Amino acid sequence: MKIKEILESRILILDGAMGTMIQRYKLTEEEYRGEQFRDAAKLQKGNNDLLSITQPKIIDEIHRSYLAAGADIIETNTFNANAISMDDYGMAHLVREINASAAQIARKAADEFTAQNPRKPRFVAGSIGPTNKTASMSPDVENPMYRAVTFDDLRDVYYEQIDALVENGVDILLIETIFDTLNAKAALFATHEVGKKRGRNIPVSLSVTLSDKAGRTLSGQTIDAFLASVSHANLLSVGLNCSFGASDMKPYVKQLRRVSPFYLSAYPNAGLPNQLGEYDETPEKMASQIREFIDEGLVNIVGGCCGTTPEHIAKYVEIVADVVPPAPVEQPRLMRLSGLEEFVLTPGINFVNIGERCNVAGSRRFLRLIQEKKYEEALQIARKQVEDGAQVIDINMDDGLLDGVQEMTRFLNLLASDPDISRVPVMIDSSKWEVIEAGLKCMQGKCIVNSISLKNGEVEFLEEAGKVMSYGAAVVVMAFDEKGQADTYGRRIEICERAYRLLVGNGFPPQDIIFDPNVLAIATGMEEHRNYAVDYLESVKWIKSNLPGAKVSGGVSNLSFSFRGNNYVREAIHSVFLYHAVQAGMDMGIVNPTESVLYEDIPAEVKELVEDIIFNRREDATERMMEYAQSIKNKTPEESKEKVLEWRSLPLEER
Repeated sequence: MKIKEILESRILILDGAMGTMIQRYKLTEEEYRGEQFRDAAKLQKGNNDLLSITQPKIIDEIHRSYLAAGADIIETNTFNANAISMDDYGMAHLVREINASAAQIARKAADEFTAQNPRKPRFVAGSIGPTNKTASMSPDVENPMYRAVTFDDLRDVYYEQIDALVENGVDILLIETIFDTLNAKAALFATHEVGKKRGRNIPVSLSVTLSDKAGRTLSGQTIDAFLASVSHANLLSVGLNCSFGASDMKPYVKQLRRVSPFYLSAYPNAGLPNQLGEYDETPEKMASQIREFIDEGLVNIVGGCCGTTPEHIAKYVEIVADVVPPAPVEQPRLMRLSGLEEFVLTPGINFVNIGERCNVAGSRRFLRLIQEKKYEEALQIARKQVEDGAQVIDINMDDGLLDGVQEMTRFLNLLASDPDISRVPVMIDSSKWEVIEAGLKCMQGKCIVNSISLKNGEVEFLEEAGKVMSYGAAVVVMAFDEKGQADTYGRRIEICERAYRLLVGNGFPPQDIIFDPNVLAIATGMEEHRNYAVDYLESVKWIKSNLPGAKVSGGVSNLSFSFRGNNYVREAIHSVFLYHAVQAGMDMGIVNPTESVLYEDIPAEVKELVEDIIFNRREDATERMMEYAQSIKNKTPEESKEKVLEWRSLPLEER
């Protein structure tokens, strides 16, 4: 019977601490080394994972003690069995052998207990720890852009470990004690690659650890933000471990239960460590606390972390007997983005402001600061946008004189160091896939990719979409195909519908699809441009009515390109256009959150001029708008308003 089927009928028991049990043996340096590594250059005492090779009988005894206590799931002795952690002991070359041996020991013990009682099958979870490095933070406070490890480094070491565990028979992968979500995303990416190689879907459980009672990870994310960042994976369960004892962990388990669509796990420590670093909470006391988890329907899998023993696990077995397990909580299918905090696009959110100023193609100041390597000053532009109300920050480094991959990586790493900015999600904006992918490898949160399209055909489109999904991001799809950019209503809806069917048909969540049907410049004097805004608005209505779950965005400033240099007119056009676009169903847009011209404050006569060009209502709409724009050119906003009043007083034929 598969583990998911069993979870539907009963609560499963995970084993307790491996390290705590190893300490009971009081092993010497020589016993850690064994005969095999007697001449190892570095000290090995404390390298618990190596014991799967040098002391396999001890590891087997520990597994069997937990199985005898009633554990349904035992973890392999591989928490640190990755090349990064093993390098501290000079044993990185043994990673595959350690994982293979550990998985085989656990597999043999579990199978023997299953054979003794087939009605209680036992499972093996491949333990995958976080490594001792973090991809989201710099270890050097003087250089916040620096990383001691990259996403690619982590993906490679996790791939090696995961492939060995899967090859040697683990039932599930347990990515645990997660303190940096980007590390976990690298492990999930590697899991996906191993699954493709071996032609199977591997059940995955995640367990996060919190750094303190503020309820955040070491890398700064809230529980909700963490969940949004990893929910792209088809998880068996998600939960918490380590950090606290059961009583202190309970509020966070309750929070996770409220928002998680997956089965839930919890395996707390045996209280908090005492002055000697030891854990004192007795099996009886922990069991009484865990009973509250059970009685309140909080968990589907329960076990123990630091300080717990087979005696603790035996008590848990008693309290879950005959308990009906809670079902996962079905969550509404909403777009859930995250930085350090979660941002959910609920129906009550009228419009999402995506800050446009961190774009080298759209801001000369930002471009100059990036070119001059004045990153701290460039970061202030992002901070100002968040302070002014941007809910997402667009980052674009597409300039012919810049190394886009390098600059995107540097800036996103720096941005991650400022919690006032990194609390909001990021939109990674580039026409170059290598720049987009470099950005995705920096983001622990769930971001937006801007953009992909059918420009180079369906094969490339689906390949890039698949990678976006593997990195755990939402995606903007441009209305662009092999024939070129869509500039009519018919072409817009044709391309968007085709892209939607391809994406959803290949497993992309519809709520994570954002269409950009091309906001193009109007009032240019060219006849073929006159209906661009009308066609955009009609396309928005069609998408919202016919492509369930999909969102609509656009670069609003493109619309007023003909009036560059005349800020009041541009802002008035943007304001009026957004008013109508939001009514049509536009969900978000790349805008300047500091623009000060509000729709309500625009004089009726100016609104009429703007609406004439937006809705293509008059043959002379462009000429009239140009005349008005010329009359207030180079005026401050206050002077522009005075000029509006002066213009309003003119006879009708002179307006």
